[in-house]
Formats: sequence, C-alpha cells, structure tokens
Amino acid sequence: MATLLYRIGRFAFRKAWYVVAAWVLVLGALLGTGLALGGQTQESFTIPGTESQQAIDKLENLFPSAAGAAATVVIVAPDGQSVNDDTVKQEISAVADDLGKLDQVAAVISPYSEYATNAISDDGTTALLKVQFDGPATDVTDDTLKQVTTAGDTLDADGMTVSYGGEVFTNQTFGLTITEGIGVLFAGIVLFITFGSLLAAGLPLLSALIGVGVSFAGITVVAAFTSVSSTAPMLAVMIGLAVGIDYALFILSRHRSQLAQGMDAEESAAQSVATAGAAVVFAGLTVIIALLGLLVVGIPFLSVMGVAAAFAVFAAVTIAITLLPAIMGISKGKLAPKPGSRSARRAIAAASHDDESAAERAGNAENGAVEGESSAAATPAKPAKPSLGGRWVRLVMKAPIVFIVAVVGLLGVASIPAFSLDLNLPTAASLPESSSARIAYDTIADKFGPGYNGTIVVVADITQTTDIQNDLAGIRSDLEAVDGVATVGPGIPDETLDTAIFQVVPTTAPDAPETKALVERLRDMKGEVEAQYGTPFTVSGQTAVAIDVSNQLSNALIPFGILVIGLSILLLAMVFRSIAVPVKAALGFALSVGASFGVTVAVFQNGLFADLLGVHSTGPIISFLPILLMAILFGLAMDYEVFLVSGMREEYVKTKDAKRAVRVGFQHGARVVTAAALIMFFVFFAFVPEGEGAIKAIALALAVGVFVDAFLVRMTLVPAVMTLLGKHAWYLPKWLGRILPNVDVEGESLRGHIEEREWARRHEGAVTAEDLAVEGSGAPVSFDIPAGSVAVVTGETAARRLIGAAVAGRIAPDSGHLQVLGHCLPSESGPVAKRVTLVDLDSRRPDATTTVGDALNERLRLGLPWFRRVPPGDADELVVRINRALAGVEGEAPMDIHRTLGELTPLAQSLLAVALGVADRSDVLVVDAGDGDFAHPSTPAFAGAVASIADRSTTVIIGLESEPAGHASTVGDRALVRIALPGSDPGASQTIPSTDPSASKGGPR
Repeated sequence: MATLLYRIGRFAFRKAWYVVAAWVLVLGALLGTGLALGGQTQESFTIPGTESQQAIDKLENLFPSAAGAAATVVIVAPDGQSVNDDTVKQEISAVADDLGKLDQVAAVISPYSEYATNAISDDGTTALLKVQFDGPATDVTDDTLKQVTTAGDTLDADGMTVSYGGEVFTNQTFGLTITEGIGVLFAGIVLFITFGSLLAAGLPLLSALIGVGVSFAGITVVAAFTSVSSTAPMLAVMIGLAVGIDYALFILSRHRSQLAQGMDAEESAAQSVATAGAAVVFAGLTVIIALLGLLVVGIPFLSVMGVAAAFAVFAAVTIAITLLPAIMGISKGKLAPKPGSRSARRAIAAASHDDESAAERAGNAENGAVEGESSAAATPAKPAKPSLGGRWVRLVMKAPIVFIVAVVGLLGVASIPAFSLDLNLPTAASLPESSSARIAYDTIADKFGPGYNGTIVVVADITQTTDIQNDLAGIRSDLEAVDGVATVGPGIPDETLDTAIFQVVPTTAPDAPETKALVERLRDMKGEVEAQYGTPFTVSGQTAVAIDVSNQLSNALIPFGILVIGLSILLLAMVFRSIAVPVKAALGFALSVGASFGVTVAVFQNGLFADLLGVHSTGPIISFLPILLMAILFGLAMDYEVFLVSGMREEYVKTKDAKRAVRVGFQHGARVVTAAALIMFFVFFAFVPEGEGAIKAIALALAVGVFVDAFLVRMTLVPAVMTLLGKHAWYLPKWLGRILPNVDVEGESLRGHIEEREWARRHEGAVTAEDLAVEGSGAPVSFDIPAGSVAVVTGETAARRLIGAAVAGRIAPDSGHLQVLGHCLPSESGPVAKRVTLVDLDSRRPDATTTVGDALNERLRLGLPWFRRVPPGDADELVVRINRALAGVEGEAPMDIHRTLGELTPLAQSLLAVALGVADRSDVLVVDAGDGDFAHPSTPAFAGAVASIADRSTTVIIGLESEPAGHASTVGDRALVRIALPGSDPGASQTIPSTDPSASKGGPR
C-alpha cells in the first residue's frame, strides 16, 4: 500500500493543477446536480418489520384516513373566557371547517365532535383540534402546513393563543450556525501554533472544507431519491471537518519535517503520502468500516446516516492523499519551516526520534542552518530542552502503575451514569422553548396530562367478530383497566368494517420509561383479548414506533460493540504484529466509550451542567447516539493508536530496547496527536452550544470521547501499559503471524522500494541484475544487458524460465537487485510487465486452422486504440523478417500470410511465436526455447534468427540449452551478452549464422 500511495503522491505533485481542476469539477458537478434535483432532507424514523410499522402499513391499505400523519392545533381561550363560550366555539368550529377543505387533509376532528376524546381541558381554557393528513409526514408539503397555520392563526386576531404540535410540526432539522465557524477558527489557531505558518495552517482547513463540500453535495444528490434525515448531512459535516483537518495535519506535518531535513519537495510529498498517508488510509478505513457496519442493524434512517458519514470520511481520505500533495506541488518549497525556527528544530528532533540525541542537532540547526551551510557544520549550541511530550512520557514511565490506576479509576467513575442509559427518539420536548411545537407540547402536558403528547394507537382486526359494537366497547374497557392508561377513545371502525382503531392515552410522557412499559403491557394482553373477543390487535402509533426503534437499537448495541472491539483487535494485530497491543487498544477504547456515555447521560438525561451547555430539557438519550458514537470513536481511537504506537514499533524493531521504543515512539507522535485531538475536540464541541436535539448530544459525546481517548487513554494509559509489558508487548505467535496479512502502515516496503529505485538509477542498461536469486533457479546471478543488445541465457530450463519470468515482472525475486528499463523489481512490476513480452516456445498451442495473417493482425490490433486499424503491410513485414531468418535452413519453405499454422514446421511455428511477441511493440523481448524442438546442437543458431525478427531498438533475451560456440561478441550487428546460469553446461554449439542487418532494422510501425 505504501508504494502505491508513494506513486499517487508523486503523480499529484507533478500534475498539481490537473488534480486541483479535477476536484473543482467534482465539487461543481455534485453541487450542480444536487441543486438541480432539489434534494431535501426529511425525517423518517421507521423500522420495517416491527409490530408498530406493520400496523401502520396495514392501515395505509385498509384504513388510509387513520394511517396518515397527524397534527394538533392547540387553542387557548382569551383570559377570562372558556372554549365552551358560544363565540369562541363558533370561531373554532369555523376554522375546523376551513381546515377540512385543504388538500392533503383527510379529516378534521373538532374538539366539539362526538368522535373527540377529552379534547377540552378540565378548566375549559384549552381545546385540541385534530388534523389527519392523507399520507405520512414525509409526504405533507410545506405549502399544506403553511395553509394549516394560516387558517389557525386567524384565531389569534380574536385574542386566542394558537400553537401547533404533532409530528409534522416537530421540526428536528438542523443547520449550520456561526458557532461551528468558531470551532473551525479554533482549529486554525491550533494549526498555526503547531506549524508557525499561516500557509501551512491554512492547507488542512482548505482541504477539509473542500471535502465537506463534496460530501454535503453528494448527500444532497442522494436526498433527491431517498429519505435522508437532516441529522445525516450535519453529522457528515461534523465528522468531515474533524477528520479532514486531522488527516491533512498528519501528512503535512511529515512533509514539513522532511523539508526541514533537506529532502527534495517532490520526494518529500511522495514519501509523506506513502507513510503518514498510509496511516491516514488505515484510520479512514476503520471509520468507514465501522460506519458501514450500521447497515447490519437494519434501520433505514440509521443506515443512510452511516453511509453519509462514511462518504464524508472517504472524501476526507481521498482529498488528503491526492489534493493535498497537489497543493504541495503548487507551493513547492514554501511549506518548509524557516531555518532556525522552532518548527525546524522540532523537525530535526523528530528525525532523531530522541530528545537527548536531538538536542544538540536542534541547537546546531538554530545557529547554523543558513543557506549553503549544513547544520552539521554549524557552531555547536546550547542543547535544547526536552519537549513537553518527552517530559510527560518520562514521568509516566517512572510510575506506570500509578498512572494506570488513576486513569482506569477516573474513567470508571465517569462511566457510572452510563448504566442508567435510557434511549428514545427525540420529541418536541427537546426543541427550544420558543418554538410553536414546544409550546403546544408543554400546553398539552399542562392542561391534559403528559400522555396526550404520545397517544398510542391500538389497531384491531374486526373481521372475525359478529358483535362489533359490544366487542369494541369490551376491548375499550379492558384497555382502560391497564395500569398506566389515562383514557381510551371509542373504537372507530373503517367503512368496510375490517379494522378499528383505539386512541390510548398514557398517563406519562411519550419518552418516559413508564410509557415503554405500558406498550409492553398492552402487547402482552393481545392473546387474552383475542381469546375473549376473537379480535386480534396490534399496538402502533408514533410513540410505539419510537419505542420499537429504541428497543431494536438497544438490543443491537452489545453485538455491535463486540463487533467493533473484535474488529479493532484484528486490524491492530495486522498492523503491529502483536497480541498485547491490540488487546490493550481495545480495552482503552472501551474505557473511552464508557466515559463518553457516562458524561452524555449525566448532562442530557440527569441534567448535570445542562443550563451551562444550553440543553433545553433533559430526558432519554436519542436512541441512535450510542451506536453512532461507537462507530465514529472507534476509528478516531485507532487513528491515535496507530500514530503513537507505530513509532514505538519502528524503534523496537531497530533497537530491541522496549523502554526506549516507548519513549522515542511517544515523542515522535505526541505533538501531532495532541494537535489532532485538540482540533477534533474544538470542531465537535462547537456544535454543542447552538446545536439542536440529536446533534448537540452527538457532538458532546464525540468531544468528550476524543478528549478522553487522546489524552487519558492513548497518551497516558498506553505508554504506562507498554512500559509494564516491556518486550512482551511485541509478542506474536508464529502461526498467527503466518495467517495475518502484513499491513505495511509504517512504510517498510516503501523504504525498500526507494533503496531499489536509487540502485536502479545508477545503472543505464536495459536489464541489470546483481546477486539476483529466484526461488528454484539456483545460485544468485549478476548480469548487465545494454539496450538493443542480444543476451543468451543458458542453463537448466526451469532456471531459465524463472529468471525470464522475473525479468518480465511476472514473479518476484527472492533477493538481490533487478532493474528493467529503469524500473526496480518487484515493487514496479506493473510498469515492467507492460513493456516486456514473454514468449515461452514450449507452452505454445497453435490453432491449426488459423492463418498466419490472421494471427499476426489479431496480435497487432491488441496494441492499438479501438478506433484505429492495423496499418497495411505490418503483418507482411513480419512475415518478410521470418522468411529472412528461415533462408538457408534446409527443409524450410518460405512462409506467407495465407498459410495455416498447422501447415508450418516446428521451427516456423516458433519463429511465428517470436513475431507475435514482436507485434506487442515491447521494449524487451524475452524468449525461451525450452527443452523441446530446439534442444539439440543447432539450438544456438536460433538466437540469430530471433534477433533478425525483433526490432532494432528492442532488447532481446533468449533462453537456450547451450550457448553460442566460439567467442563472438555480436549477433549480426548487435552486441551479444552471454549469461551462463550456475550449473549450466555449454556443451557443443554452432556459430550463429550472419544475418542481413537490414532485416532487424525498422519494424512493423
């Protein structure tokens, strides 16, 4: 992965403006499409398959007038008057008549109607006017709602107070405020302090904002085709900002450190993307996988939310590894810290990974790192003081047990409130007190009782009863007798007498635990009612839907937690090749989640510091917060773990000193992790003061989780535990090491690739090998083949084929160095395979009925675009070359394009196979004669024939059983390179016949 990212970073640096233009086009296209389609968010909290949702689906077919969304117009009479006064009654009745005439309104129940149930308060001051729509809340248009409020507001002119409640008016949509901008400003300040440069501080902000724009625009497009909760884009913005800034910070920090050490800007950008970028990709993938894991919960609105957030993280990762290096390419050396600056000194310290050994270097850099003068030649300066991170890790390592007990105890206490976690969907009680829906909610609770805000709908199947009225009356009486029921409306049958509905009013609020218990009691009595009346029923309504959603999410919480923790152990075991490290990381993650839950419950459920944080009301936690928090915090925790512990592992691999590895690794990553954690904390916490409902709670939970995980778990608990474990922290059973794939997050393969590439650059030959060993080919071999020459490789057939396959980029060498056309192998096998053709004559299987011309034209066509034809004469030219090679060979007749392959001799078929390889237009042609038709003393003559067919510029490598006789140094007019593999036997051979030099010039171009 590191090598691939290295190439991506180098490409983006070199083609900077193209990459920038591509991202601008992507952003513009998504924004334009979203605006054109008019995608809008809408709230739809449903779970297919639950009892409450099945009942709603049934009502849509059998009792549509009762299945739609409902609204409540709450009317308070003028002071000193009653809603039963004639004038007030007439005005309210007139409004009810007007509402009944509106489109999308299926029915209106006046408080004075015989179908109304307790619609007038006991003191006569308040009346409830029920409006039933003909579809779900997501289908009710804004225009219809405006018409409803316009009709109701006419009562205000008569001195009444009107407010509107119900799901269609419980607006839980969220938007950006100036407070979020303050969070970004704080992030900018942290970046400036970290980098000491406005330009460097601005790049992470710029890349993160572009990523947020891309994700937000993409969600808008999706919203045109499916229901997307307004929480989804806000969550995507919040996460996209945080991870976008952090991921850019990690890569840019590495880039500036390398620039300060004198590395070329292009090479630094490529290596930064390959090393820090690899950790970014890994961290991003963990977040994405965890968020996509929400799909298995089976709740549509939560699945959309998870996919939206995952898309935001994907955009942040992609921009970090493509757009950021492109901006580096535009900025070039301007991002380097100024010589002698604190950033430059820190970069040199980071290069040494140790405060003591870096102190003198940093002082030298401060005094002597001027243009044209290296720090090594500078006048020694007073040693720099150890960094704050260095001092902190030394303190922790002096008393690790004390810090472990302190952190675990503190987080354990903070987690205690989590054991009383109560989940539910948001109600109007969580809205600002000034909103109409909140006023209506509070008025109903005050005048009628809290249960009137969450009516439960009981849907009865009356197709089997013969005494409908008496049975409905009996069921009503039984429902009224249930503990927790305030009142029950009469059973209302539909027109076809198939279904009847009861409005059950609880004594408690819709989000109260007692209401959940009531729903369960009602469902428990279904068997008894069906046995007595022959009337099955189901419990539904928005209150029951919310309870079903919460119950399903609560049930999924523990399995999802086990999945996330198990995933973290597996991923970290792959990265760090250790058992203890991932287990320790998973336990630390559990502590972070527990503390985050505990603080969130204490604030939003128990009211601790609620006024200070602007919490409008306390109550149950929004039901999808825990599972979202676990998914998001998991990825962020693994992010910090990778950046801190990867440095420890790197140092341990080099020195085998476990304690030094903890100290050096911590110092290497502490500053960037501190900056990243502070940025995330500020971005998340900025959504708390002005956030609404779900976003406020999610933001606080994430802010607390990030702070706790970064500073208490990763930067305190981790070094303490690693110090206690010592070398045992890096133990991995051999059998497990063989099973687990090796994820090269630290860039070990990249370092090998860079070394091999530098070695390759020192050689000008078309193919160069140094101590090259391929498994099964025998002892190592070294050779150098100039461009355009002919090389004859002799030795055992299997060994020749393996060496040829390695040169062609088909298999990886075991050891040694190998470069082909300036590309090092095996890390650049892809480009090599495209420029090298491999022909194994023993494996050819010619189609006897195909003509020579068809075979050549088909092969020539492969290298051309679909819209171009093979130039006339190319196949003929190759046939001419074959015939020149066959000339003078006894028993060989001239070849023409009309002959079939079955008519050719073995030699002619082999030369045609070579010509087909030449038709690939490759720069290197590798041919092996095998041990078949040419395994005899005349075999060396075949080398001259192959050379005469190939293009003059093509380097030819021929594998033969015996090498050419004599000491000839040329084949025709080409240089001859003899390569005898260890253990080969030259044997008898003939001199290669001369060939017409003109036959090997030019080509089928």
